[in-house]
Amino acid sequence: MNIHIRSLEEADAARISRAFLEQGWNKTSELYERYAAEQREGARVTLIAEADGAFAGYINVLWESDYPAFRAAGIPEISDLNVLVKFQRLGMASKLMDHAEQAIAERSTEAGIGVGLFSDYGPAQVLYARRGYIPDGRGLYKEGKYSRYGDTEVIDDDLVLYLTKRLR
Repeated sequence: MNIHIRSLEEADAARISRAFLEQGWNKTSELYERYAAEQREGARVTLIAEADGAFAGYINVLWESDYPAFRAAGIPEISDLNVLVKFQRLGMASKLMDHAEQAIAERSTEAGIGVGLFSDYGPAQVLYARRGYIPDGRGLYKEGKYSRYGDTEVIDDDLVLYLTKRLR
């Protein structure tokens, strides 16, 4: 299988949306059009993976994170890593992570990433740990605040543990 990683182009939006819809995930073409616009503005880098010419997945680098601790420290955030189910377990996510980390290393010595906490995120949790990401030590974060002892939280995509990695 020939794997190619490249920058998102606006013309990719409908193709990516269609590929996710085929596996039952609703990701609109407007999302990828916004990613392309933000990439042109320099706010993000969106990389897509192709396997033998077919769209396989994507990853983002946010130069200014929405997570306050990363933003305050100037840590770029790797965000929204998605690989189509039929291309999972083939090293696609690792290749996307390699390219995202290379992009970050040109501007920063540290990369950040957030990961969800329930079983759907298990493969990502393992991938990030194997790549050397460690918790930032601030605990669980959701909707603008850190969880505290005794809190009750709904476990969903918004409850996140943030991790960092030294790149050089």
